[in-house]
Amino acid sequence: MSEMNNTLPEIIPGDRHPDYKGEIAALLRGNLAPGQLRKKLEDYHERDIAEALELLRRDERCRLYALLDAPTLAGVLEYTEDDMPTYLEELGIRKKLEILPLLDPSTAADYLKGLERAQRSALVDLMDDDIKRDLSFLSSFDEDEIGKACLSWPYMQSSRMTTDFVSIRADMTVRQAMKELIRQAADTDNISTLYAVDANGVLVGAIDLKELIIARETTALDDILMTSYPYVYADELIEDCVERIRAYSEDSIPVLNADNRLSGALTAQVVAELVADELGEDYAKLGGLTAGEDLEEPLRRSVAKRLPWLVILLGLGLVVSSVVGLFERVVTHLTVIICFQSLVLDMAGNVGTQSLAVTIRVLMDEDVSPRQKLALVGKEARVGLMNGLLLGLLSFGAIGLYLMAAKGAAAAFAFSVSFCTGTALLVSMLLSSIIGTTVPILFKRLGVDPAVASGPLITTVNDLVAVTAYYGLAWLLLIEVLHF
Repeated sequence: MSEMNNTLPEIIPGDRHPDYKGEIAALLRGNLAPGQLRKKLEDYHERDIAEALELLRRDERCRLYALLDAPTLAGVLEYTEDDMPTYLEELGIRKKLEILPLLDPSTAADYLKGLERAQRSALVDLMDDDIKRDLSFLSSFDEDEIGKACLSWPYMQSSRMTTDFVSIRADMTVRQAMKELIRQAADTDNISTLYAVDANGVLVGAIDLKELIIARETTALDDILMTSYPYVYADELIEDCVERIRAYSEDSIPVLNADNRLSGALTAQVVAELVADELGEDYAKLGGLTAGEDLEEPLRRSVAKRLPWLVILLGLGLVVSSVVGLFERVVTHLTVIICFQSLVLDMAGNVGTQSLAVTIRVLMDEDVSPRQKLALVGKEARVGLMNGLLLGLLSFGAIGLYLMAAKGAAAAFAFSVSFCTGTALLVSMLLSSIIGTTVPILFKRLGVDPAVASGPLITTVNDLVAVTAYYGLAWLLLIEVLHF
């Protein structure tokens, strides 16, 4: 990161957020000599320079690349995210070879993966053996594992973990550890936490940089070593450990191989991405899909994934339709109740989805006890009951007044229909809340992913419950009791 000196760009009065990227673009379009221009650019943060790239023409960007040294340019490109491949392609091969080793290995692997085979091979052949080894190592894990990458070199994908970390021997003194830190810091960005290993590379613990700095030179590392520091294994499934690593507010989490040797690290940013990805995956599963579906997936594969769920839901939909058919007499005699069918079904579905979302979130915690699950069912039932009662009363008044004003119905008939609708709304919302909570808990108990199985199923089951409650009450109350 470039340091901001005393010659910061002038801030316009009243403007709390100066347009740094615009200033950078103006500088590159000016007539300053390269030496002066380079000195001016040192005043700006790497992120501001990265944002300025989109304002520049290709020739102006190439001028910028030539002005920046390799570490600074690598830092700038790390902020460009999806546009990085475009900017890397604008570099000459010599500049690429300088930049790629300075990028996070997973980022470099991602870029190389997108190149044509001949271009990729040419770059790889010119790389140092250490860089090749890092990239190859990151390619050895399955898609759903912490050390993520599906295919072996050179067809690798980006990895979840990084090899950018500082490791020291646990038997060192503070003085020796500081020297080792200084030696590794030149090539490492993640220095806030140091990992201590034994002679065989097995993780012993971690040391906070602040503790190392304030410790006496002769102090043994054992005195400041955190031996209970969290860690994960490289072959561990992401879904199995994402909740565990999220519970720790650490700058990085060490990643171990099967022999408990230090292999890599997860930064705080990556942990946040893992949590977001896992939530996105669960969201996709709630729709009966998979998180892997995207624009590049073949049509046949997408159809094959979705069709089984749709067939099951079609069968359940036919059951719902059959239930409606059982109440044909009700529909024939009281056609007006059809107008409010969608209201009851939609509210039941909404309540069930809310309870499902809450339950899935709770079930992510593997430590939830059966008693807590039972308490959750009770709580969601009470929520559904109270919401159903309030909305039932509201619909009772609104539907009754609507039928009298818009349809010219008698008060007795209007409010009988609204009472039936409000009661059906109360019953269906209560039952939908219970179903939306108990079904994912049951699937979890049976070893079935609740996110996969619950979403589409609960939607259709709630429709069945709502239809039965609505038309059953209409038949019983309006026809059998009141004889409308």
